[in-house]
Amino acid sequence: MSTVHHPVPASADPIADFLPLKGTDHVEFYVGNARQAAYFYRAAFGMSLVAYSGPETGQRDRASYVVQQGKIRFVLTTPLRSGNPIAEHIDRHGDAVRAIALWVDDARAAWQATVSRGAVSVMDPEVFSDEHGHAVLASIRTYGDTIHTFVERGSYNGPFLPGFRGTPHDTIARPTGLLHIDHMVGNVGWHEMDEWVKFYSNVMGFSLYQHFDDKDISTEYSALMSKVMSNGNGYVKFPINEPAEGKRKSQIEEYLDFYAGPGVQHIALATKDILHTVNRLHEQGIEFLRVPHTYYTELQRRIGPIDEPIEELEKLGILVDRDDEGYMLQIFTRPVEDRPTLFFEIIQRKGSRSFGKGNFKALFEAIEREQQARGNM
Repeated sequence: MSTVHHPVPASADPIADFLPLKGTDHVEFYVGNARQAAYFYRAAFGMSLVAYSGPETGQRDRASYVVQQGKIRFVLTTPLRSGNPIAEHIDRHGDAVRAIALWVDDARAAWQATVSRGAVSVMDPEVFSDEHGHAVLASIRTYGDTIHTFVERGSYNGPFLPGFRGTPHDTIARPTGLLHIDHMVGNVGWHEMDEWVKFYSNVMGFSLYQHFDDKDISTEYSALMSKVMSNGNGYVKFPINEPAEGKRKSQIEEYLDFYAGPGVQHIALATKDILHTVNRLHEQGIEFLRVPHTYYTELQRRIGPIDEPIEELEKLGILVDRDDEGYMLQIFTRPVEDRPTLFFEIIQRKGSRSFGKGNFKALFEAIEREQQARGNM
């Protein structure tokens, strides 16, 4: 059976929390056409274009667009020529998350702490400067071709980072009420989950927050295993998934096939009003997974009284789950690209700190229906 852990934050012990994180600084995607991708995130998700870097700013090999809503910041980067590492990443994985950037007070110390514990350095600490000050960045490798970049920006007050210029007020963005990144989920290969759980524990000082096994996350046809890792103060949470044995190909196996290895499966974006946010996203073209009517006929009995009208939740396809601290509401988009890889979760927490265990079966059956339609089961 599953076990649930709510550890004492490691930050309560300054010796234990050797990698203090202030949160997610940004997420960088490598994409085939950053200008068009930025338009999608602005028009559909309601993010605002806030900064740009490219040939006009002295960047010769790439162009990057920074879009933001609340504390969520995405950097969309495209190569300007073939044959470079960005183009190779896109050729292998499609449009995908390359870097999960973590906000720190001291990037050198963060890099040193992790490399000394076994992390592989991708970029040693480097200072970047312009007229707005300076920032320090350093990167380490994690699962697949994904990296973590430590960002120290205490001495920088520009629009994003040195080398980027600010952009005018965005007239395309239609905000949807998204606030911050709640968690980011990584898919790894067969029997690799514990290896990466140990990496986050030993190298980055994270703790096991929750654990779900194939009894929790399974349908008639497929299953997966998941462990949620959390940093000391709880600001950063990374669930790690691996496939489990089932009658047919699981969603994790489908992802690994199309992504060509481990990578970020989905990003959960928080809102304080999920009905408003999902209504807006739906109006702006985002497509969501749907569950059957029977899910809602049993909902009141399963989770007890809630503030939101159940008929409104069913109309939008929003799922609800409760734990001993409250409840949470969540919904998942269909993949946002043609490869069935990256998707998004919209989540509102009303006390609950869990990840929707009670919704797993309904959710994964919905995913399986999509897989079947693609011919990938």
